[in-house]
Amino acid sequence: MTINNTVSVMAGVFIMGSLLLSGMSFSEPNWLWLSFFVGFNLFQSAFTGFCPAAIILKTTGLKDS
Repeated sequence: MTINNTVSVMAGVFIMGSLLLSGMSFSEPNWLWLSFFVGFNLFQSAFTGFCPAAIILKTTGLKDS
């Protein structure tokens, strides 16, 4: 699996998880801020090319593209 695929999988898992946690009756809606943070990072990385998750994954030895 490449770094780009892994970043997409991680973003999807974090967004779905935060939406599930915010929708549960015993939880707080503050989990939606995690979805916002992940979405904002995806948005800014499209323009700047800077992705903290990709940097971390690169150090673990995953291949790039």
